[in-house]
This record gives sequence, C-alpha cells and structure tokens, in this order.
Amino acid sequence: MTQRFLPYGRQTIEPNDIAALSAVFEGDWLTTGPYVRQFEDDLAAYVGARHAVAVNSGTAALHAAYAALGVGPGDEVIVPSMTFSATANAAIYLGATVRFADIDDTLTMCPDAVLSHITPDTKVITAVDYAGHPADYDALRRVADEAGVALVADGCHALGGSMRGRKVGSLADITCFSFHPVKHITTGEGGATTTDNGALAEAMRDFRTHGIRRDVTEVGGEPVGGWGYDIFELGYNYRITDFQCALGSSQLAKLDRWITRRREIAARYRHGFENTADLVMPPEAEWATHAYHLFPIRVPAERRLAIFEALRERGIGVQVHYIPVNALSAYREAGYAAQDTPRTLEAYRGLISLPMYPTLADDDVDHVIATVQALL
Repeated sequence: MTQRFLPYGRQTIEPNDIAALSAVFEGDWLTTGPYVRQFEDDLAAYVGARHAVAVNSGTAALHAAYAALGVGPGDEVIVPSMTFSATANAAIYLGATVRFADIDDTLTMCPDAVLSHITPDTKVITAVDYAGHPADYDALRRVADEAGVALVADGCHALGGSMRGRKVGSLADITCFSFHPVKHITTGEGGATTTDNGALAEAMRDFRTHGIRRDVTEVGGEPVGGWGYDIFELGYNYRITDFQCALGSSQLAKLDRWITRRREIAARYRHGFENTADLVMPPEAEWATHAYHLFPIRVPAERRLAIFEALRERGIGVQVHYIPVNALSAYREAGYAAQDTPRTLEAYRGLISLPMYPTLADDDVDHVIATVQALL
C-alpha cells in the first residue's frame, strides 16, 4: 500500500503563483482587466499564434470557436468519439449534427476516416490531441482544404506539444485549450482559443461577453456616448477573471519545465513496462512531441475492471479516458452507436490512465509500475 494517494493528475501551485494572485487582489481589477489581455498575449506568443481569447472553460472555448466559424442548424461537424463529450456537445449547442470519425494508431482522429465522413453539409473538422499527442494536422489540413471546410484543434490535452516543430495552438484555424487543474497549466477553471485570424478572434471575444460590442456611435438610430454598446448576435457570459489569468501567466512561464518533467515520467514508465506482457503503452509518432497530459496504458479488456479497482484499492487513483461519446446515453438515444467507431471502441475497452503530473516522484512512478506488473 502506498503511503499516500496518487491521483491520475493534479495541479502544481508554486510560491510565485500565489504571489501573482496576491498582486491582483491588491489592485483595482478582479475581472475583465489587464491581466486577461496579458495572459492572452503570453499564450499567443507561446504557441506562435497572432491572437488568443481567454474564456472560462475549455467547453466555452469550443463553443466560441464553433460559433465564430458560423456553425448552426443543418451543418455537420466531424469529431472523434475518443474525447470528452464537450468536443461534440458544443457543436450540438448550436444546432449542428456531429459525425464521429474513428482513430488511427496514434489514438487521434484518422484522416482517411474523416475523408469518408465528408458531406456537402460538413462545416468543421475538429481533431482531438488525445492524451497530449497531436493529431496529424498536415494530413487533416489537406482533407479540410479539399472539402472547403474549417479545421479546429481540440488541444485541451496538448498545450506544450508540437508537430514537426510547430506548437499545438498554431496548427489549425482555431485551437481550443482547457486550464482545468489536471491540465498542463491551470487557472482553476478556464480555457482559451488561439488563431491567426483577426476576424475570428473578434467574433470569439464578442461571443464570450453576451455578444456585446462597445465601439458603436448609435443604437436604434439614437446617438450614444461612452455608455454605448450594441448586440448584433447573441453570445454568452464566458468571461474569465483577472486573478485566474494572472495565475495562468505565472504558470505558463513554467510550462516548458513541467513538460520536460512529464516526458521524464513517461520515459520512466516506458522503461519500466518495456518487457511487460499484456500491456500496450501510448504511442508517440516520430513527427510528434507528446505533451503527456495522460499516460494511458491498455490492458486486456476482460481484466480491465479488476485491474482498475485493484489499483484504486492500493491508493493509485487511475482513471479511464474516455467512454466513447457515441456510447453515452444521450447520443445513443439520438441514433449514434459506439460500434460506428470500432477502433475507438476496441481501444477504450482496455484503457487505464496512470498518474501523470510534474510533482510525481520517481519512487511513486516505480511503485505504480511494480503494482501494475504484479496485477498483470
């Protein structure tokens, strides 16, 4: 029995993070102030994009991205089912239909499978960088360009990852991030989009603030002064606070160090498991730099539940990511079926996510390895 519980993921908060929060609390702004724009600038610079728009969750980021791209009733959005449900839900919020494409050996969406789902109604292709491994955006870009549709990256697992030397956040028309505590950096709850397209960035900024625009001189034919605002399209209250963004900027400055540690932990797992029968480790293509939000192993499907429960009983807080979206009741009742994505379903049945976070000690990693091996 380990001496302490090891979650599958957790936040890392250091003294300078607390100092960054204190600076906000001692100032004049708590929300929608200078730290929001500073975090947006820091994030855009880090990923190599022209614009970033900070919002209050990764789900809000997806919703804003789809809205900015004009997704609506009659449109189709192609997504993988190997993802958290928000990737699909956010399209349905806007009245669109989702089509689920299967995965390839990287556990990310297969470009050939996407091609088979393209129809005249396709509006957006959304790839998911599952566990931190970037999707093949070069191949997906060719599919999207040929079909004349937009390409979105759900990069919520992959901040700090890259593909062929280019960072996640600069590989699609819009990239969406999450800053939940188990992600690479945290703002408590929070999210953001990045893009090179100024018009899309402006649309997403409007969307996060009820659709309000303040650069107007008249409303309803009447002149307005400094109080003036107008709404041309409805939006939502998806704003994020200054203190969250101050924490985000502080955390972002440490991201590369934390990614290095995550990759060290992954290498230790790989070395420890290299001769372990009945265990498949997460893939990493030669063209990708895996960000290792998760370290999902695959064990024999018929033993997964027993192994999962035994690990939890031993203080190792494993998790499963994810039940395929098209297997969830709301989607099954709408006519979707997990069998429509057989490779996803096959992978899911053996998946277990092991502990992965920067402060995980080498001894704890070795304990996890030994415990999994003993159970297998």
